[in-house]
Amino acid sequence: MDYSAALDRAIASLHDEGRYRTFIDIERQRGTFPRARWRRPDGTEREITVWCGNDYLGMGQHPAVLAAMHEAIEVSGAGTGGTRNISGTTLYHKQLEAELADLHGKETALVFSSAYVANDATLSTLPKLFPGLIIYSDALNHASMIEGVRRNGGAKRIFRHNDVAHLRALLAADDPAAPKFIAFESLYSMDGDFGPIEAICDLADEFGALTYIDEVHAVGLYGPRGGGVSERDGLAGRIDIINGTLAKAYGVFGGYIATSARMADAIRSYAPGFIFTTSLPPAVAAGAAASVAHLKGDSALRAAHQARAKAVKMRLKGLGLPLVDHGSHVVPVHVGDPVHCKLLSDMLLDRYGIYAQPINFPTVPRGTERLRFTPSPVHSAADVDQLVGALDALWSHCALNRAEASA
Repeated sequence: MDYSAALDRAIASLHDEGRYRTFIDIERQRGTFPRARWRRPDGTEREITVWCGNDYLGMGQHPAVLAAMHEAIEVSGAGTGGTRNISGTTLYHKQLEAELADLHGKETALVFSSAYVANDATLSTLPKLFPGLIIYSDALNHASMIEGVRRNGGAKRIFRHNDVAHLRALLAADDPAAPKFIAFESLYSMDGDFGPIEAICDLADEFGALTYIDEVHAVGLYGPRGGGVSERDGLAGRIDIINGTLAKAYGVFGGYIATSARMADAIRSYAPGFIFTTSLPPAVAAGAAASVAHLKGDSALRAAHQARAKAVKMRLKGLGLPLVDHGSHVVPVHVGDPVHCKLLSDMLLDRYGIYAQPINFPTVPRGTERLRFTPSPVHSAADVDQLVGALDALWSHCALNRAEASA
Protein backbone atom coordinates (compact mmCIF):
# COMPACT_ATOMS: atom_id res chain seq x y z
CA MET A 1 0.00 0.00 0.00
CA ASP A 2 1.12 3.54 -0.75
CA TYR A 3 0.70 4.95 2.75
CA SER A 4 1.72 8.48 1.83
CA ALA A 5 -0.85 8.59 -0.98
CA ALA A 6 -3.56 7.34 1.39
CA LEU A 7 -2.76 10.10 3.85
CA ASP A 8 -2.77 12.67 1.04
CA ARG A 9 -6.21 11.48 -0.09
CA ALA A 10 -7.61 11.66 3.43
CA ILE A 11 -6.41 15.24 3.91
CA ALA A 12 -7.43 16.26 0.39
CA SER A 13 -11.00 15.12 1.02
CA LEU A 14 -11.22 17.53 3.96
CA HIS A 15 -9.96 20.37 1.78
CA ASP A 16 -12.45 19.44 -0.96
CA GLU A 17 -15.34 19.58 1.51
CA GLY A 18 -14.14 22.88 2.90
CA ARG A 19 -13.78 21.52 6.43
CA TYR A 20 -10.02 21.20 6.79
CA ARG A 21 -9.21 22.63 10.18
CA THR A 22 -6.33 25.00 10.75
CA PHE A 23 -4.66 26.07 13.97
CA ILE A 24 -3.79 29.66 14.64
CA ASP A 25 -0.93 30.38 17.00
CA ILE A 26 -2.08 32.60 19.84
CA GLU A 27 -0.64 33.70 23.16
CA ARG A 28 -3.22 34.70 25.74
CA GLN A 29 -2.23 37.75 27.73
CA ARG A 30 -2.85 37.65 31.46
CA GLY A 31 -4.53 40.80 32.71
CA THR A 32 -5.98 41.66 29.32
CA PHE A 33 -8.36 38.73 28.66
CA PRO A 34 -9.93 38.23 26.14
CA ARG A 35 -6.94 39.72 24.30
CA ALA A 36 -4.29 37.51 22.76
CA ARG A 37 -1.32 37.84 20.45
CA TRP A 38 -1.76 36.13 17.08
CA ARG A 39 1.37 35.06 15.28
CA ARG A 40 0.70 34.98 11.56
CA PRO A 41 2.35 32.43 9.26
CA ASP A 42 4.74 35.17 8.04
CA GLY A 43 6.00 35.69 11.59
CA THR A 44 4.32 39.04 12.22
CA GLU A 45 2.05 39.49 15.23
CA ARG A 46 -1.28 41.17 15.87
CA GLU A 47 -3.46 41.66 18.92
CA ILE A 48 -6.80 39.88 18.59
CA THR A 49 -9.94 39.39 20.65
CA VAL A 50 -10.86 35.76 21.34
CA TRP A 51 -14.61 35.16 20.92
CA CYS A 52 -14.61 31.35 20.83
CA GLY A 53 -12.81 30.34 24.02
CA ASN A 54 -14.37 28.21 26.73
CA ASP A 55 -12.77 30.07 29.65
CA TYR A 56 -16.26 31.49 30.08
CA LEU A 57 -15.58 33.61 33.17
CA GLY A 58 -11.94 34.54 32.70
CA MET A 59 -10.91 32.37 35.66
CA GLY A 60 -7.73 31.41 33.82
CA GLN A 61 -6.29 34.72 35.00
CA HIS A 62 -7.96 35.02 38.42
CA PRO A 63 -5.48 35.97 41.18
CA ALA A 64 -6.72 33.26 43.55
CA VAL A 65 -6.19 30.58 40.90
CA LEU A 66 -2.74 31.80 39.91
CA ALA A 67 -1.63 32.17 43.54
CA ALA A 68 -2.68 28.59 44.33
CA MET A 69 -0.83 27.27 41.30
CA HIS A 70 2.36 29.19 42.11
CA GLU A 71 2.29 27.96 45.70
CA ALA A 72 1.82 24.34 44.61
CA ILE A 73 4.74 24.58 42.20
CA GLU A 74 6.97 25.93 44.94
CA VAL A 75 5.93 23.16 47.31
CA SER A 76 5.64 20.14 45.01
CA GLY A 77 7.36 20.94 41.72
CA ALA A 78 5.95 20.29 38.26
CA GLY A 79 4.46 16.81 37.98
CA THR A 80 3.34 13.95 40.23
CA GLY A 81 5.53 11.32 38.64
CA GLY A 82 2.85 8.67 38.58
CA THR A 83 -0.71 7.50 38.28
CA ARG A 84 -3.18 8.01 41.10
CA ASN A 85 -2.46 4.47 42.27
CA ILE A 86 1.32 4.83 42.13
CA SER A 87 2.60 7.99 43.84
CA GLY A 88 0.23 10.32 41.96
CA THR A 89 -2.33 11.09 44.68
CA THR A 90 -1.39 14.25 46.56
CA LEU A 91 -3.11 16.46 49.08
CA TYR A 92 -3.99 18.78 46.19
CA HIS A 93 -5.92 16.03 44.42
CA LYS A 94 -7.80 15.14 47.59
CA GLN A 95 -8.62 18.79 48.21
CA LEU A 96 -9.93 19.18 44.66
CA GLU A 97 -12.11 16.09 44.92
CA ALA A 98 -13.49 17.29 48.24
CA GLU A 99 -14.39 20.68 46.70
CA LEU A 100 -16.15 18.96 43.79
CA ALA A 101 -18.08 16.52 45.99
CA ASP A 102 -19.26 19.46 48.09
CA LEU A 103 -20.19 21.43 44.97
CA HIS A 104 -22.57 18.73 43.78
CA GLY A 105 -23.74 17.44 47.15
CA LYS A 106 -22.25 14.00 46.49
CA GLU A 107 -20.29 11.69 48.76
CA THR A 108 -17.16 11.92 46.66
CA ALA A 109 -15.64 12.92 43.34
CA LEU A 110 -13.05 11.37 41.07
CA VAL A 111 -10.70 13.56 39.00
CA PHE A 112 -9.55 12.53 35.52
CA SER A 113 -7.14 14.09 33.06
CA SER A 114 -10.06 15.58 31.11
CA ALA A 115 -13.85 15.52 30.98
CA TYR A 116 -13.54 13.59 27.72
CA VAL A 117 -11.60 10.85 29.50
CA ALA A 118 -14.01 10.96 32.46
CA ASN A 119 -16.97 10.36 30.14
CA ASP A 120 -15.26 7.73 28.03
CA ALA A 121 -13.70 5.85 30.93
CA THR A 122 -16.80 5.86 33.10
CA LEU A 123 -19.37 4.96 30.46
CA SER A 124 -17.17 2.22 28.97
CA THR A 125 -16.61 0.73 32.43
CA LEU A 126 -20.22 0.60 33.64
CA PRO A 127 -21.09 -2.73 31.92
CA LYS A 128 -18.22 -4.35 33.83
CA LEU A 129 -19.95 -3.30 37.03
CA PHE A 130 -23.52 -4.05 35.96
CA PRO A 131 -23.66 -7.17 33.73
CA GLY A 132 -26.39 -6.95 31.13
CA LEU A 133 -26.48 -3.15 31.36
CA ILE A 134 -28.41 -1.14 28.76
CA ILE A 135 -27.32 2.47 28.24
CA TYR A 136 -29.84 4.93 26.80
CA SER A 137 -27.97 7.80 25.18
CA ASP A 138 -29.25 11.09 23.75
CA ALA A 139 -28.57 11.34 20.00
CA LEU A 140 -26.68 14.61 20.43
CA ASN A 141 -24.48 13.58 23.31
CA HIS A 142 -20.85 14.69 23.18
CA ALA A 143 -18.36 12.59 21.22
CA SER A 144 -16.75 11.43 24.47
CA MET A 145 -20.04 10.00 25.69
CA ILE A 146 -20.72 8.37 22.32
CA GLU A 147 -17.26 6.79 22.37
CA GLY A 148 -17.70 5.51 25.91
CA VAL A 149 -21.07 3.96 25.09
CA ARG A 150 -19.73 2.48 21.85
CA ARG A 151 -16.72 0.87 23.50
CA ASN A 152 -18.43 -0.62 26.50
CA GLY A 153 -19.47 -3.82 24.78
CA GLY A 154 -22.94 -3.66 26.28
CA ALA A 155 -26.35 -2.91 24.84
CA LYS A 156 -27.19 0.64 23.86
CA ARG A 157 -30.26 2.54 22.77
CA ILE A 158 -30.11 5.97 21.13
CA PHE A 159 -33.10 8.21 21.80
CA ARG A 160 -33.95 11.23 19.69
CA HIS A 161 -32.52 14.45 21.07
CA ASN A 162 -34.45 15.59 24.16
CA ASP A 163 -37.35 13.34 23.12
CA VAL A 164 -38.71 12.02 26.40
CA ALA A 165 -41.51 10.11 24.68
CA HIS A 166 -39.00 8.21 22.54
CA LEU A 167 -36.89 7.46 25.60
CA ARG A 168 -39.95 6.15 27.40
CA ALA A 169 -40.78 3.85 24.49
CA LEU A 170 -37.25 2.44 24.45
CA LEU A 171 -37.27 1.87 28.19
CA ALA A 172 -40.67 0.20 28.07
CA ALA A 173 -39.57 -2.16 25.29
CA ASP A 174 -36.69 -3.63 27.29
CA ASP A 175 -36.60 -6.27 30.01
CA PRO A 176 -37.80 -4.60 33.24
CA ALA A 177 -35.18 -6.59 35.17
CA ALA A 178 -32.23 -5.39 33.06
CA PRO A 179 -29.94 -2.78 34.66
CA LYS A 180 -30.27 0.57 32.91
CA PHE A 181 -28.38 3.87 32.69
CA ILE A 182 -29.67 7.04 31.00
CA ALA A 183 -26.86 9.27 29.72
CA PHE A 184 -27.56 12.85 28.64
CA GLU A 185 -26.34 16.42 28.94
CA SER A 186 -27.66 19.34 30.92
CA LEU A 187 -26.64 21.90 28.29
CA TYR A 188 -25.81 20.99 24.70
CA SER A 189 -23.00 23.31 23.70
CA MET A 190 -23.51 23.58 19.95
CA ASP A 191 -27.12 24.82 20.01
CA GLY A 192 -27.23 25.93 23.64
CA ASP A 193 -30.40 24.00 24.52
CA PHE A 194 -31.08 22.37 27.87
CA GLY A 195 -31.79 18.72 28.58
CA PRO A 196 -35.15 17.80 30.20
CA ILE A 197 -33.52 16.77 33.46
CA GLU A 198 -36.60 16.42 35.63
CA ALA A 199 -38.54 14.43 33.04
CA ILE A 200 -35.61 12.08 32.53
CA CYS A 201 -35.24 11.59 36.27
CA ASP A 202 -38.93 10.77 36.48
CA LEU A 203 -38.50 8.11 33.80
CA ALA A 204 -35.45 6.75 35.60
CA ASP A 205 -37.50 6.35 38.77
CA GLU A 206 -40.33 4.72 36.89
CA PHE A 207 -38.15 2.18 35.06
CA GLY A 208 -35.51 1.59 37.73
CA ALA A 209 -32.70 3.24 35.79
CA LEU A 210 -29.65 5.16 36.99
CA THR A 211 -28.78 8.58 35.55
CA TYR A 212 -25.59 10.04 34.12
CA ILE A 213 -25.44 13.73 33.25
CA ASP A 214 -22.73 15.74 31.50
CA GLU A 215 -22.63 19.25 33.02
CA VAL A 216 -19.44 20.30 31.22
CA HIS A 217 -20.78 23.54 29.74
CA ALA A 218 -22.80 24.39 32.85
CA VAL A 219 -20.60 23.86 35.91
CA GLY A 220 -19.41 27.15 37.34
CA LEU A 221 -22.04 29.01 35.32
CA TYR A 222 -25.44 27.88 36.61
CA GLY A 223 -26.83 27.26 40.07
CA PRO A 224 -26.39 29.21 43.32
CA ARG A 225 -22.84 27.91 43.73
CA GLY A 226 -22.01 26.93 40.16
CA GLY A 227 -23.09 23.31 40.46
CA GLY A 228 -24.67 23.41 37.01
CA VAL A 229 -28.20 23.22 35.67
CA SER A 230 -29.04 20.28 37.92
CA GLU A 231 -28.19 22.44 40.95
CA ARG A 232 -30.07 25.42 39.52
CA ASP A 233 -33.19 23.28 39.15
CA GLY A 234 -32.80 21.49 42.49
CA LEU A 235 -32.29 18.12 40.80
CA ALA A 236 -28.66 17.22 41.54
CA GLY A 237 -29.75 14.83 44.26
CA ARG A 238 -31.64 12.77 41.69
CA ILE A 239 -28.61 12.29 39.43
CA ASP A 240 -26.40 9.28 40.12
CA ILE A 241 -23.26 10.43 38.30
CA ILE A 242 -22.45 14.04 37.39
CA ASN A 243 -19.66 14.69 34.90
CA GLY A 244 -17.95 18.06 34.73
CA THR A 245 -14.85 19.85 33.53
CA LEU A 246 -12.25 22.07 35.14
CA ALA A 247 -11.15 23.47 31.79
CA LYS A 248 -14.05 25.73 30.86
CA ALA A 249 -15.76 27.95 33.44
CA TYR A 250 -13.09 27.05 36.00
CA GLY A 251 -10.34 28.11 33.61
CA VAL A 252 -7.81 25.38 34.40
CA PHE A 253 -7.64 21.76 33.20
CA GLY A 254 -9.04 18.31 33.93
CA GLY A 255 -12.38 16.55 34.30
CA TYR A 256 -14.26 14.63 36.96
CA ILE A 257 -17.29 12.69 38.06
CA ALA A 258 -19.18 13.30 41.30
CA THR A 259 -21.15 10.39 42.68
CA SER A 260 -21.57 8.02 45.62
CA ALA A 261 -18.51 6.67 47.40
CA ARG A 262 -19.37 3.13 46.33
CA MET A 263 -19.76 4.07 42.65
CA ALA A 264 -16.52 6.08 42.59
CA ASP A 265 -14.63 3.26 44.29
CA ALA A 266 -15.81 0.78 41.66
CA ILE A 267 -15.02 3.05 38.73
CA ARG A 268 -11.54 3.98 39.97
CA SER A 269 -10.85 0.29 40.47
CA TYR A 270 -12.00 -0.88 37.03
CA ALA A 271 -11.64 2.03 34.55
CA PRO A 272 -8.41 1.80 32.50
CA GLY A 273 -8.71 5.50 31.65
CA PHE A 274 -8.24 6.26 35.33
CA ILE A 275 -5.91 3.47 36.39
CA PHE A 276 -3.27 3.91 33.68
CA THR A 277 -3.14 7.71 33.36
CA THR A 278 -0.62 9.96 35.11
CA SER A 279 -2.43 12.22 37.53
CA LEU A 280 -2.90 15.96 37.10
CA PRO A 281 0.13 18.06 38.07
CA PRO A 282 -0.21 19.37 41.64
CA ALA A 283 -0.33 22.99 40.45
CA VAL A 284 -3.24 22.20 38.11
CA ALA A 285 -5.17 20.44 40.88
CA ALA A 286 -4.48 23.32 43.27
CA GLY A 287 -5.56 25.95 40.76
CA ALA A 288 -8.72 24.04 39.90
CA ALA A 289 -9.62 23.64 43.58
CA ALA A 290 -9.12 27.37 44.14
CA SER A 291 -11.32 28.18 41.15
CA VAL A 292 -14.13 25.86 42.27
CA ALA A 293 -13.98 27.26 45.80
CA HIS A 294 -14.03 30.86 44.58
CA LEU A 295 -16.94 30.43 42.19
CA LYS A 296 -19.11 28.84 44.87
CA GLY A 297 -19.40 32.34 46.31
CA ASP A 298 -19.17 34.55 43.23
CA SER A 299 -22.73 34.69 41.92
CA ALA A 300 -22.07 38.22 40.65
CA LEU A 301 -19.61 36.89 38.07
CA ARG A 302 -22.18 34.33 36.90
CA ALA A 303 -24.81 37.07 36.60
CA ALA A 304 -22.41 39.26 34.61
CA HIS A 305 -21.75 36.36 32.26
CA GLN A 306 -25.43 35.79 31.60
CA ALA A 307 -26.01 39.52 31.08
CA ARG A 308 -23.20 39.75 28.54
CA ALA A 309 -24.46 36.73 26.62
CA LYS A 310 -27.99 38.11 26.59
CA ALA A 311 -26.75 41.46 25.28
CA VAL A 312 -24.78 39.83 22.46
CA LYS A 313 -27.75 37.71 21.42
CA MET A 314 -30.06 40.71 21.43
CA ARG A 315 -27.68 42.72 19.24
CA LEU A 316 -27.16 39.89 16.75
CA LYS A 317 -30.89 39.23 16.53
CA GLY A 318 -31.27 42.91 15.71
CA LEU A 319 -29.11 42.32 12.64
CA GLY A 320 -31.42 39.53 11.53
CA LEU A 321 -28.71 36.88 11.76
CA PRO A 322 -29.79 33.20 11.99
CA LEU A 323 -29.09 32.92 15.69
CA VAL A 324 -30.37 30.00 17.74
CA ASP A 325 -31.39 31.10 21.24
CA HIS A 326 -32.50 28.57 23.84
CA GLY A 327 -31.91 30.89 26.77
CA SER A 328 -28.40 29.72 27.61
CA HIS A 329 -25.06 31.50 27.31
CA VAL A 330 -24.20 29.78 24.01
CA VAL A 331 -24.42 32.02 20.91
CA PRO A 332 -24.44 29.93 17.70
CA VAL A 333 -24.84 31.76 14.39
CA HIS A 334 -25.70 29.29 11.63
CA VAL A 335 -23.95 29.59 8.29
CA GLY A 336 -24.88 26.20 6.82
CA ASP A 337 -21.88 25.79 4.54
CA PRO A 338 -18.31 24.84 5.55
CA VAL A 339 -16.61 26.98 2.90
CA HIS A 340 -18.49 30.14 3.78
CA CYS A 341 -18.18 29.45 7.48
CA LYS A 342 -14.39 29.30 7.10
CA LEU A 343 -14.48 32.41 4.91
CA LEU A 344 -16.37 34.36 7.56
CA SER A 345 -13.99 33.18 10.24
CA ASP A 346 -10.93 34.16 8.20
CA MET A 347 -12.34 37.59 7.37
CA LEU A 348 -13.24 38.30 10.98
CA LEU A 349 -9.68 37.50 11.98
CA ASP A 350 -7.83 39.21 9.11
CA ARG A 351 -9.92 42.38 8.89
CA TYR A 352 -11.12 42.91 12.44
CA GLY A 353 -8.86 40.94 14.74
CA ILE A 354 -11.80 38.84 15.94
CA TYR A 355 -11.12 35.16 16.46
CA ALA A 356 -14.11 32.81 16.09
CA GLN A 357 -13.22 29.31 14.94
CA PRO A 358 -15.62 27.74 12.42
CA ILE A 359 -17.58 24.75 13.72
CA ASN A 360 -18.22 22.04 11.15
CA PHE A 361 -18.69 18.28 10.72
CA PRO A 362 -18.20 16.03 12.67
CA THR A 363 -18.74 18.41 15.60
CA VAL A 364 -22.10 19.37 14.08
CA PRO A 365 -24.09 17.70 11.28
CA ARG A 366 -23.31 18.66 7.69
CA GLY A 367 -25.37 21.62 6.58
CA THR A 368 -25.45 23.14 10.07
CA GLU A 369 -21.97 24.69 10.08
CA ARG A 370 -21.79 27.71 12.34
CA LEU A 371 -19.79 30.29 14.18
CA ARG A 372 -20.14 29.79 17.92
CA PHE A 373 -19.49 32.87 20.03
CA THR A 374 -18.79 32.68 23.75
CA PRO A 375 -19.39 36.05 25.43
CA SER A 376 -17.82 36.50 28.85
CA PRO A 377 -17.67 39.12 31.60
CA VAL A 378 -14.19 40.03 30.37
CA HIS A 379 -15.59 41.10 26.98
CA SER A 380 -16.27 44.82 27.18
CA ALA A 381 -19.15 46.78 25.66
CA ALA A 382 -16.65 48.04 23.08
CA ASP A 383 -15.74 44.44 22.22
CA VAL A 384 -19.42 43.70 21.64
CA ASP A 385 -19.78 46.78 19.44
CA GLN A 386 -16.80 45.68 17.36
CA LEU A 387 -18.17 42.15 16.94
CA VAL A 388 -21.63 43.35 15.94
CA GLY A 389 -20.23 45.87 13.46
CA ALA A 390 -17.94 43.28 11.88
CA LEU A 391 -20.69 40.69 11.50
CA ASP A 392 -23.04 43.31 10.07
CA ALA A 393 -20.53 44.17 7.37
CA LEU A 394 -19.30 40.67 6.59
CA TRP A 395 -22.61 38.83 6.64
CA SER A 396 -23.98 40.94 3.80
CA HIS A 397 -20.74 40.54 1.88
CA CYS A 398 -20.70 36.76 2.20
CA ALA A 399 -24.42 36.50 1.40
CA LEU A 400 -23.80 38.43 -1.82
CA ASN A 401 -20.89 36.15 -2.75
CA ARG A 402 -22.99 33.06 -2.13
CA ALA A 403 -25.77 34.40 -4.29
CA GLU A 404 -23.33 35.14 -7.12
CA ALA A 405 -21.75 31.69 -6.81
CA SER A 406 -25.12 29.94 -7.10
CA ALA A 407 -26.35 32.08 -9.98
